[in-house]
Amino acid sequence: MATGDGGAPASAGKAPGRYVLTIRAAKAAVLGAVSLFFLLVVFGNATDYAVNFEFVARVLSMDAHDPGLDELSRTDYRAVTSPVLHHAVYIVIIAAELFTAVACGIGAWRTARSLRRPDRDFNAAKTWGLVGLVAGILLWFTGFQTIGGEWFAMWMSPAWNGIPAADRITTFLVLVLVFTTMRNDGAD
Repeated sequence: MATGDGGAPASAGKAPGRYVLTIRAAKAAVLGAVSLFFLLVVFGNATDYAVNFEFVARVLSMDAHDPGLDELSRTDYRAVTSPVLHHAVYIVIIAAELFTAVACGIGAWRTARSLRRPDRDFNAAKTWGLVGLVAGILLWFTGFQTIGGEWFAMWMSPAWNGIPAADRITTFLVLVLVFTTMRNDGAD
């Protein structure tokens, strides 16, 4: 049961206490932080297109694997060498990052505006943030770790191995998702 400022149970309809407001504000803040992160990623990908495109092209082409591992591997048939497809995949990645940024930004804005609202309203305000977090997880875990890392054997490339970064980002997104969905922000 949630408590008010003095430790007494919060009654139905009573405004959230300082603790609950702090938890709610923290949830809005981390959604805002995720949105900012993805906005900066999109900005970097758009303004430094050639360098970041090179990463996508090299991973999809599977042409930068460690020579010793490449001799042993029989995965070359998976390579995608079409520059048109490289650009298409890169644009989809940027679009997914932008969607994640916008959805988390909307979630941050709506949760911040609902800090003092009843539990049902505050929980409903988190919806866009949750959608954005799941989109980010799908991109970084499914897209980079699963497809890039395993299907295109990104892990075999000393120069173009994005798995550590994908793991770091996926872990952060999952932690924010868990924190945001925890039922520790109720006033009723």
